[in-house]
Amino acid sequence: MLKKVPNRAELKKMKPQELNALASDIREFLVDAVSKKGGHLASNLGAVELTIALYSVFDPPKDKLIFDVGHQAYTHKLLSGRMEAFSTLRDFGGLSGFPKMRESDCDAFGTGHSSTSISAGLGICRARDLKGEKFHVVSVIGDGSMTGGLAFEALNNVAQMKSNFIVILNDNEMSISKNVGGLSRFLNTFRSGAGYNKLKRGVKSTLGKIPYIGEELVERIADSKDSLKEIMVPEGMVFENMGITYLGPVDGHDIVSMKQLFRRAKKLDRCVIIHVRTKKGKGYPPAERRPVHFHGVGPFDKASGRPLKKKNGPDYSDLFGRFMTSYGETDPRLVAITAAMTENVGLTAFRKRFPERFFDVGIAEQHAVTFAAGLASQGMHPVAAIYSTFLQRAYDEIVHDVCLQNLPVTFAIDRAGIVGKDGETHQGIFDLTYLLSIPNMTVLTPSDGDELTAMLRFALKSGRPAAVRYPRGEALPGRKDAAALEYGKAEVLHTGKDVALLAFGNMLKPATEAAEKLRETGVDATVVNMRFAKPLDLELVSSLTEDHWLIVTLEDGLISGGAGERIAAFIAEKAAGTRVVTVGVPDTYVPQGEPAELYRLYGMDADGIVSRVAEALKEGTL
Repeated sequence: MLKKVPNRAELKKMKPQELNALASDIREFLVDAVSKKGGHLASNLGAVELTIALYSVFDPPKDKLIFDVGHQAYTHKLLSGRMEAFSTLRDFGGLSGFPKMRESDCDAFGTGHSSTSISAGLGICRARDLKGEKFHVVSVIGDGSMTGGLAFEALNNVAQMKSNFIVILNDNEMSISKNVGGLSRFLNTFRSGAGYNKLKRGVKSTLGKIPYIGEELVERIADSKDSLKEIMVPEGMVFENMGITYLGPVDGHDIVSMKQLFRRAKKLDRCVIIHVRTKKGKGYPPAERRPVHFHGVGPFDKASGRPLKKKNGPDYSDLFGRFMTSYGETDPRLVAITAAMTENVGLTAFRKRFPERFFDVGIAEQHAVTFAAGLASQGMHPVAAIYSTFLQRAYDEIVHDVCLQNLPVTFAIDRAGIVGKDGETHQGIFDLTYLLSIPNMTVLTPSDGDELTAMLRFALKSGRPAAVRYPRGEALPGRKDAAALEYGKAEVLHTGKDVALLAFGNMLKPATEAAEKLRETGVDATVVNMRFAKPLDLELVSSLTEDHWLIVTLEDGLISGGAGERIAAFIAEKAAGTRVVTVGVPDTYVPQGEPAELYRLYGMDADGIVSRVAEALKEGTL
């Protein structure tokens, strides 16, 4: 059946049993492909029939399909002619794991972060209407993404629509972690509304049997504002009361039923929300049993679902979780906050041990930060564990609600720096740039697992806003000879001459490797573990300029606005004769790829550092 996929005209002619066979083939294809390369699996398996139904009714690229977040868009990629390129999924220079406008004209809007699809879809609708064009716009958003405030800001605007706009609410009761909060309970009333749905089906079946006029009666009642739903649904139903037509719920694995609803929705001259119920991980038992684990996975054995690569030791998220659970035993004021990422950030054990002190706020990073500020204002010790790429969305709250008021909120910034195959939308390269610009903020950069726990403890006891940023992946072992942590002070690991390598966080490892390579060429380099990106140990930097001609700063983030530029500015003012080289990410978005090849791309590995020093030598600086 997959052979028919590139021809979308043929897809529209396929019979229900053929479409179901296609769905089965796509699932098999996806499980096989992701088992070899890794990627987002559970969410994609749940959206197979939904995407087939969309392509059976709508006509991309003329009609615009927008997939919120985009981790459910693999079937969309296959149906839009990218099957041959699928073997390059998430590789450097290959097919993206998310929708990208530059990748296909069927990708109407690039996505990667949550809750953006309704806003983007509304903008496309308004542009369509202003230009007098005729096409349909469909935003597919999960119930997890609906916990983000941006989605409701858009819905508030959408209610004013006087032209067609379709929002598909893909309800699988999951974001990445299990959904929480009032919206989840609200949607559950529809899932459990068996009486209403049974009565609706009965009336439809009875009317449909009336000769000649039965089908027309069913269609008229379905489109009527005084239909059975309007009578039966509680007065407080949020979407209808906002002025948005609600259709559903419908089985998200029943292609025929979805096609019928989609065709009805196309006729309406307003915004309509279609509530589609799907099962995350559908069709692959290991993913159905463990949808959180199979949300994003590395290569695995198809038969068992077990990962092919076993961890040699704990990763940084594991160590963070262990610290939180241990520290929680001694500090009754410690509270943990996450934005729908309980398992991923390592807080599962803390949630079980201290359920009353654990808060999953849903995909709502802005709320998470201000909520933490409120807790801190009352003497609690809140730790907000959020991925670097998602913390960007709460910048104003960090500035206004935490740092302006100097409240002791600790930010555990997971996946900081280059993270790899999820690409531009997920690289954690911006947090240093914006955090360093905020007064009252302390920024710590652990270089190994022991430093992570030491810095978390330090941050909690500091009584000030503090951020501890740490990378994705296996934690490096600690050093037995490590110096004790002191506020704003760096640690000199090796004292050399001429060249000083100042490393932040996980850049200490390539700095150490580079120093060894330099020594082989006769260059003895000083190696410094900077530890604090804010405040910087400028006293040490000043002393290094007295007997080093070249200072090299190394950070896993943007050079522009980063710690290296701040050191360079200080040296330019205080020691103008000392050359400074800043190593980090240039002014660009980092593409997808293995982290090692991305570090190599930007000269951030040991060989790249050695090359930058060699260039300085050739220029006659030393």
